[in-house]
Amino acid sequence: MPLEKFDSIYERAAHRKGGEELLEQLIYKPLSADEIAKISDDRWLAAFTEKVFQCGISWDVVRKKWPNFEEVFFNFDIEKMLMLPNEMWESKSQDPRIIRHLTKVMTIPANAMMINAAKREANSFSEMVAYWPDENITELWAYLKKNGKRLGGNTGAYTLRQMGKDTFILSSDVESHLRNTGIIDSGRDTKRAHQAANKAFNEWQQQSGRSLSEISQIIAYSCGDNRV
Repeated sequence: MPLEKFDSIYERAAHRKGGEELLEQLIYKPLSADEIAKISDDRWLAAFTEKVFQCGISWDVVRKKWPNFEEVFFNFDIEKMLMLPNEMWESKSQDPRIIRHLTKVMTIPANAMMINAAKREANSFSEMVAYWPDENITELWAYLKKNGKRLGGNTGAYTLRQMGKDTFILSSDVESHLRNTGIIDSGRDTKRAHQAANKAFNEWQQQSGRSLSEISQIIAYSCGDNRV
């Protein structure tokens, strides 16, 4: 099955959303590489932790408690996180000010180690992410899954999007479109599916000149229940 032209996808999304002007108002753009490179390590750790805790829990509940997380975990200062002994982590996981979940709390030191280790590959974790090539964005997802903790599935990708990195998301609507058009035919989180999706997004990017993030949003608005 030939790849659907991006213009066709865009036209369908605009029709569903009441016109091009209204559609464009819904679409947000990623940050520039230089902007991402300036993000401090502690903000990455905070973002990964927030997304980990939001898995299986109401996002609003996590957001309401988030100031407490920042306080309990010293604003996610990487050096402080790496210095805490195991017994301190167990104690913090029982703090009533946060959502008590030892397994998720233990992702914090693990992901702090991943962020710190990136300095061996780049000047900082932010620089590594910032200049990771779009054409291989799913390899960055794989990096987070392999080197971090609980960052597989859509968790890593959603965090990247939240922090401004240009990436598409295999949301339910996007995944449905890719399956219905024969682009992916295996499990969502398989290397095969990621490579096939990345290839399609690269082609749409060449056709449209838009970011992966914008294309992903437009595809999501073009299908499913996203009608005005």
